[in-house]
Amino acid sequence: MSASPQKAEVLTFGCRLNMVDSEELARRHGGAAETVVVNTCAVTGEATRQARQAIRRLHRERPEARIVVAGCAARIDPQGFESMAGVTRVIAEQPPTRAFAASEGTRGFLAVQNGCDHSCTFCIIPTGRGASRSVAPREIVAQARALVEGGKQEIVLTGVDLTSYDADGLKLGGLLRLLLRETPALARLRLSSIDCIEADDDLLIALGEEERLCPHLHLSLQAGDDLILKRMKRRHLRADAIRFCERLRAVRPDIVLGADFIAGFPTETEEMFAQTRALVDDCGLTHLHVFPFSPRPGTPAARMPQVARDVAKDRAARLREDGEGALERHLAVQVGKTLELLTERGGMARAADFTLARTPGVEAGRMIEARVVSHDRRALLTSPLPSPPPLSPERKSGAG
Repeated sequence: MSASPQKAEVLTFGCRLNMVDSEELARRHGGAAETVVVNTCAVTGEATRQARQAIRRLHRERPEARIVVAGCAARIDPQGFESMAGVTRVIAEQPPTRAFAASEGTRGFLAVQNGCDHSCTFCIIPTGRGASRSVAPREIVAQARALVEGGKQEIVLTGVDLTSYDADGLKLGGLLRLLLRETPALARLRLSSIDCIEADDDLLIALGEEERLCPHLHLSLQAGDDLILKRMKRRHLRADAIRFCERLRAVRPDIVLGADFIAGFPTETEEMFAQTRALVDDCGLTHLHVFPFSPRPGTPAARMPQVARDVAKDRAARLREDGEGALERHLAVQVGKTLELLTERGGMARAADFTLARTPGVEAGRMIEARVVSHDRRALLTSPLPSPPPLSPERKSGAG
């Protein structure tokens, strides 16, 4: 039997989709030579700076290594990365529209869409990933089945603009129903970040009817003030976000919501920022991803009147504090409940609604029931319930 080909080492920056891309890059660039692939992100100037810093450190510490640079930042500025010492190759072509899968411990990630047709003023990603394109459902089902056969109990669907999925007559809601029907052994199907204004009605129907579809969504909201949303060139307004969250809770009362926010966007006043802070409660958000605005060269927002960097950082810190308070309130409500948890490495686990739990001493990859005894403001503290004893031969056969 021949040995499996050696995978290249990969340093991944950015989103979950990049993590899926990294799995393919590791396979493609593996071999005998010492190769390190740096999969870059361009969502902010800071993300690109970190990638460049990592390349310089790699070349300094491992001068014999072949450094291959890929990802969004490499596609946007290939010449800039080609000029860096130690870089052997820059991959500037767009990634193919295929159903790539990646594993992260106990869950699998499945890329079903790539690219974006929108033009948010702060975002350079359409330049880095191209126009929106969707993977054929049959490819997605095949990859999902392979992940399940490989032992994955949870699959996360990911993409640049997931709610724009449209292939072979199926939109996102229809794809979810197909996947759940074709993978009956899959315990959980989860979605990554979605756009509230683009979600189709079938998605809400699926959330209400499909128990294995996780009651958790992460929303790309970015701001809570209408004028800032217009200057961002977002396609929703404040009221749209609130209405969407209300519709979600109407069909799935146990749903838990997260959101991305940018603090200190150009022209944002303190009053406008207050509208964003209020949206956390108005939408009933639990998990926040907050970023101080970072101007990205080549975007319209970089040419707008800027908010002072220290002000943007201060606003981001306050918004994160709001998120910490919302998470703490959510955790407190869970105390005393019995939850089904999927265990991960490091003594951690996730509930179906993405709530983090501590399960010390329990091996990864198990679906367990645990009672919530307390929390530490970040995660639930749990006590696993004993598994039921196996049936005796007599009880299995119904004898006696």
